[in-house]
Amino acid sequence: MTDATPTAPIRTAAGQVRGLTQGALSVFRGIPFAQPPVGALHLAAPEPALPWDGVRDAFNFGPPPPQSLVGGLTGRPVPEGEDWLTVNVWSPDLGAAGLPVMVYVYGGAYVSGSSDGPHYDGSALAARGAVVVTLNYRVGAEGFGVFDGAPANRGLLDQVAALRWVRENIAAFGGDPEQVTVFGESAGAGSVASLLAMPSAKGLLRRAVAQSVPGTFFTLDLARDIGAAIAERLGVPGAGAAELSAVAPKALRDATDDLVRALPSYADRWGRVAHTATPFSPVIDGEVLPVTPWEALAGGAARDVELLVGHNRDEYRLFSIMAGRYGKTTEEEAAAALLRFGPGPAAEADYRSAYPAADPTLLHELVMSDWLFRMPSLRLAEAQAAGGGTAYAYELCWAAPGAGGTMGAAHALDVPLVLGTLESDFGGLFLGGGLPAEAVALSQEMGAAWAAFAKGGDPGWAPFTAGERSTRVFDAPSHTGPYPEEASRLLWEGFDFAPLDLEPGVAAPERRA
Repeated sequence: MTDATPTAPIRTAAGQVRGLTQGALSVFRGIPFAQPPVGALHLAAPEPALPWDGVRDAFNFGPPPPQSLVGGLTGRPVPEGEDWLTVNVWSPDLGAAGLPVMVYVYGGAYVSGSSDGPHYDGSALAARGAVVVTLNYRVGAEGFGVFDGAPANRGLLDQVAALRWVRENIAAFGGDPEQVTVFGESAGAGSVASLLAMPSAKGLLRRAVAQSVPGTFFTLDLARDIGAAIAERLGVPGAGAAELSAVAPKALRDATDDLVRALPSYADRWGRVAHTATPFSPVIDGEVLPVTPWEALAGGAARDVELLVGHNRDEYRLFSIMAGRYGKTTEEEAAAALLRFGPGPAAEADYRSAYPAADPTLLHELVMSDWLFRMPSLRLAEAQAAGGGTAYAYELCWAAPGAGGTMGAAHALDVPLVLGTLESDFGGLFLGGGLPAEAVALSQEMGAAWAAFAKGGDPGWAPFTAGERSTRVFDAPSHTGPYPEEASRLLWEGFDFAPLDLEPGVAAPERRA
């Protein structure tokens, strides 16, 4: 905050706030968009922020929501407190009228994430002439655990509440509430896709960008079974929201982390979910989220929302590298992954035929990348086009030099590239500590495309159609052509990304009245 000076007060619906002028931008941090979801509001839907008197200093980020302590990519001190549900705003011109608005939703496997990370700084995009907003939403059991008596998808409801705050207040920061683009990566992209299918989000966004959409959505029965397992670990088996709302958030988090560590032991009940790193995903509950995004978009639910969607070429490599397993996959492990996560019983033979030169490491990476991110993202573009909407597709193929030159176009590489935060610690994970000229140029290119899309609905290449499948390939140099991953597309053609359910023969937990 060097050379930062306070702004003049800005009036919001709840009260006046004062941010900091930093260079050519005005930055406001930690503005509440909802009441702290604790006490009587623990595990409840978000409630509007209470009004305050006087001028509130919006100089510091709000505290992050309780989140998993298992794994994680970066470690840093974070503020503590209960006011988890806050927004941050970067504005290039507080006196402007009608600037495009870009609202970012972080990822984190639905178990972690907060908007205070330096890699989520909105300065670079705001400097392109947009008002940039980042937000906190509940993750883990707080946001996505299903318990009797509590609304499902509370993390998504938090995002809707933040978007309502944007609609009501963003004009005071120079933004146009009718030109809101919501964008996010990984679990953030799954959230963006969900928002397109949610009745409560209708009319709150004009455009959407989904970067690496996860294919995992849960049935209500599966999510309730996972919620029951968390309650058991808390020592209150069968408990619903009434009992669990009195549990301290940290205790709920710790019980969830215990479950994350024990996930493989639930394979006979939860199937593929037990072989992932997270027991949470958006839940098809029939109310907050009636159907999957693919079904909703194919039916025309978002035909009035322009969509930019894509993925990275080497998505799963990040997870292999972080686990110290890259290059160490055995033939048996590759075969098991192909059988477990592939698109059908013949997946192993089909993948080996489609990729005859692939070694076990690449076969494992391909099927995991396809199941988790690549094919769900492609399918979202297809669904939007089928439903009469406009979709633009991309793939990031530039090979980052991190991890001793093995990082490739791994999952989340697009985050520092799009946001222009290459010099953050997170950016360094992919770049290996340097700042290659190719990365700087590609960051400029992607940031400009995202900003142009937010401003006018056109990122600079032809829309995706079922016939053409026009795709922007971000590389050095970039180009536009047919969708590059044709071999995988054909393998997954016709596969239904239906909600994940309990394994066959497993009885759903009894629902309390």
